Amino acid sequence: MSTALALSPHLDDAAFSCGGLLASLGQAGWRVVMATLFTGSVADPRGFALACQLDKGLAPEIDYMSLRRDEDVRAAAALGIAPPVHLPFPEAPHRGYGSAPELFSDTRADDGVATALAPALAGLIAAESPDLILAPQAIGGHVDHVQAVRALRSLAVPTPVLWWRDFPYTVREAMPKAPLAGLFAALAEPRIRLSADAQARKRAACAAYASQIGFQFGGEAGLNARLAREAGFERFRLSGRLDAAIPGLDEG
Repeated sequence: MSTALALSPHLDDAAFSCGGLLASLGQAGWRVVMATLFTGSVADPRGFALACQLDKGLAPEIDYMSLRRDEDVRAAAALGIAPPVHLPFPEAPHRGYGSAPELFSDTRADDGVATALAPALAGLIAAESPDLILAPQAIGGHVDHVQAVRALRSLAVPTPVLWWRDFPYTVREAMPKAPLAGLFAALAEPRIRLSADAQARKRAACAAYASQIGFQFGGEAGLNARLAREAGFERFRLSGRLDAAIPGLDEG
């Protein structure tokens, strides 16, 4: 049995960006593991970290990340894949980033999370022994996405990687920030044509992140409209060579 490992910075990124492919691989008999990197709960959040919770209508006493991990479990079930893996690294607001603009600016000089993350990713990859890795390109420039890319690239793994386009950052602006674009510019650009079933599973998985879809899309109707505009495709950059058959692959 082939294994695919999706390395999601946040609890929703993989489903939003490549949930259709994850569902398709699961339907094709692959073992699919969706691992999220920044999921650690932080007791008694303050300042901007607390504001990120309150602005979604959640009371301060709620364990925000626990709620989101539960959403992730439901999303994985909707995709028809294995229960998700949650790494305990703290999100950027708990690492000194103090405002929304800072989340999309240069990484802080004192933010060493990529160095800490790299050995954890190495251990996860060794444990899962994937035939395919899926990971973000950091389109949009969110610092957690950037640090995830840096950590993975520092390992120089031989496994082929499909680097996803970070949705919905890809559709918020005509020219979204892409601070790491130079790393991917020379790579092939395959796309995946999703079946109707894969599209439906992806919609259901994205909707499982109920705490996020209002903020990200204005609600479930907005989510469905955004997904419809993707016209049943997911797009990637590819490093390495794909030896296993990938459902819906269109290498253009």
